[in-house]
Amino acid sequence: MKLPHPLTGELFDSPVPPGTGWPEDPAAVGTPAARDAAEVLKLAQTDDLAELDARVSVCRACTRLVEWREDVALGKRKSFADQPYWGRPIAGWGDPSPRVLIAGLAPAAHGGNRTGRVFTGDRSGDWLFASLYRVGLANQPTSEHAGDGLRLIGARMMAAVRCAPPANKPTPEERDNCAPWFHAELELVLPSTRAIVCLGKFGFDVLLNALQAVGGVVPSPRPKFGHAVEYVVPGPYGEVTVLGCFHPSQQNTFTGKLTEPMTDAVLTRAKTIAGL
Repeated sequence: MKLPHPLTGELFDSPVPPGTGWPEDPAAVGTPAARDAAEVLKLAQTDDLAELDARVSVCRACTRLVEWREDVALGKRKSFADQPYWGRPIAGWGDPSPRVLIAGLAPAAHGGNRTGRVFTGDRSGDWLFASLYRVGLANQPTSEHAGDGLRLIGARMMAAVRCAPPANKPTPEERDNCAPWFHAELELVLPSTRAIVCLGKFGFDVLLNALQAVGGVVPSPRPKFGHAVEYVVPGPYGEVTVLGCFHPSQQNTFTGKLTEPMTDAVLTRAKTIAGL
C-alpha cells in the first residue's frame, strides 16, 4: 500500500523503488544492483561519486540485511505507521569534496532506514545535527526527512555498513561485504579531507582498516579508540587526522557518558584541523 511522504505528500511503496521520486534518492530505475560480494567489488570500481552513491543505495548483497531492512519497512514502528519507509541501503551524504568526514556504524532501523538519509529521523541524529549546527558544520539544527533543506558545510557523512542491521550488530561477513563501498567512497573524498570524526569504536576500527586499504600509513602500535583521541595518518593524499567520538546513542547521551559540550569540542577540533 502506498503512503504519503511526510514532507512532500507524494505516495510511495515501502521499500521505495529506485527512481520513483523520493527526495534525495541518488538512484535511477536502471542503476545496477550488486547481489553478492563479488558484484559489490565490481560495482564499487567507479570514479564518479554520484554514481557510487546510486549503486550503494540499491545494493542487495547481504541476504540477512536485505530481509531485515525490508521487513522493518513493511512492519514499521507504530508511531510511523502512516509513513512510507525507504527500506534500502543508505549512501554517503553531504559535501562531495569535504574537509571534514564523519564516519558512523550503520543506519537505524526507524531512522535512516525510514527516511533514506544517514542519521536522520532518530535520537542519535537529533543529537549529532544539533551539534553540527552549533559548531557551524550544518545550516540547520534538525534532520527529520530527506529533502528538508538540511545542508552540511564542508562536511560529509558515511557509514561503515549501509543497511540497518538487526540489534545494530552487523556480522563480520556483512562488514566485509560492505567494505568495498566504504573504501571506494573514502578514496574519492580523501583528496579534500583533512579531519575524520569516527562515531564509536566500530566505525573507528573500520575507518582505520579502510585508510590502510587505500594507502594510508596507520600508526604502530595500532591506535586505540577513545573519546577525543587524535591520530595523524599520512597517505597518498597527504595527512588526515582521525578523531574518536563516543557514539551519540541514547545509552551514551542519557547516562551522561557523552554530553553536548563533549560532542561540540570534538567537532570544533575537526573543523579547526580542516581549516574551516
